[in-house]
Amino acid sequence: MLIKQRIISLMFCSILCSFSGQAVLAQTALDSKNGDQAATLPLDELRTFVEVFERIKSAYVEPIDDKTLMNNAIKGMVSNLDPHSAYLDNKMYNNLEEMATGQFGGLGIEIEQSDGFIKIVAPIDDSPAANAGIQSGDLIVKINDTPTKDMSLNDASISMQGKVGEKIDLTLVRGTKKPFVVTLTRAKIQMKSVKAQLVEKGYGYIRISQFQTNTGKEVNKALSQLVKQNKGPLKGVVLDLRDNPGGVLQAAIDTVDQFVDKGLVVYTKGRLPNSELHFYTNIGDPSNGVPLVVLVNNGSASASEIVAGALQDLNRAVIMGTRSFGKGSVQTILPVNKKEALKLTTALYYTPKGRSIQALGIEPDIVVSQATVSQARPGFEVREADLQNHLNNAKKGMTSHTNDADNLQIKDYQLSQAISLLKGLSVVSKSDVSKKG
Repeated sequence: MLIKQRIISLMFCSILCSFSGQAVLAQTALDSKNGDQAATLPLDELRTFVEVFERIKSAYVEPIDDKTLMNNAIKGMVSNLDPHSAYLDNKMYNNLEEMATGQFGGLGIEIEQSDGFIKIVAPIDDSPAANAGIQSGDLIVKINDTPTKDMSLNDASISMQGKVGEKIDLTLVRGTKKPFVVTLTRAKIQMKSVKAQLVEKGYGYIRISQFQTNTGKEVNKALSQLVKQNKGPLKGVVLDLRDNPGGVLQAAIDTVDQFVDKGLVVYTKGRLPNSELHFYTNIGDPSNGVPLVVLVNNGSASASEIVAGALQDLNRAVIMGTRSFGKGSVQTILPVNKKEALKLTTALYYTPKGRSIQALGIEPDIVVSQATVSQARPGFEVREADLQNHLNNAKKGMTSHTNDADNLQIKDYQLSQAISLLKGLSVVSKSDVSKKG
């Protein structure tokens, strides 16, 4: 018993020394004026921790090693701070680095905790989850046969990872509908973050599925390709950030830089002095001021909201769609050692006009919900060209884009409304030019 008490005392002293060093460093960073002031340690709480630790070691029904207990304690300490802070073990740390470069294994979904369950923020384009029809807002209530109630994000992520080619069953709840099972096959996610196409003559479409290290360069390249494909300057561009869960902060700044001559993109504020940072674009607008509409929805989070908020505050774009997710916090990766790290919320970010979107989201300038449009049955129609002996138009070979517009409206109603708005802006712009002339 004496030996056991000595072990407990040594453990307490070790933890005390560790806390003491960290507390002094934290106090120094938080209050430079009183850096030499002794930090107050929660001695009673530390004694309780050591006692609980020993009770578990001696009385738990199955043997459990010190490392497992300490890891569980750290995970619990961090996970209860907020939904986005986490302790990353070796596997999670490696996965995070792979995601930043755009190549990783898994199902291709961004998740968060919601009322004790795992909620899908957004599926990643071309991933197994997206191809299976999984949607933003779906709740994962089971992973295979394991309920997710009160499961941590880390544990949920690990449970959904595995060998490429292996199948996994997710039990989902969508809205008020009954639970249903989706079987997915794990795949190596090789994701291209930017896609672009010419929707019709003069109007381009750029889709960003997630913000990765090279996203800004890819957007710049997409703009050049669209101009080249159009064989001339564009009349308008739609930037699609729907179901984009975010990503690398610098990539969001680089993206705004493609559409803004010079200006503040975002600034952050936290408790530590070095958390107060301001991020600006460079001089020059690669898009040449092309009219811009940004599409957002409830799956647009974090870096997506930084881009949308900046372009909105700088009066550079019209934001269209539905209210965004509302993740306005900044997470910093703090390596604990060479194999593990701490993902810790260290600051909140603010748009150029000082708005915090934490838990509020970005409100669109024009609210347009996604809708399913069905064509009405064509009735009996008569036009001038149908009348006998009608006069012909001197301009022959005229074509109509009505069918293309109708098809786009049926396929993606929000995108069709964005294109219609850009066309309206183009008409108004021409009218203003003619009046000045």
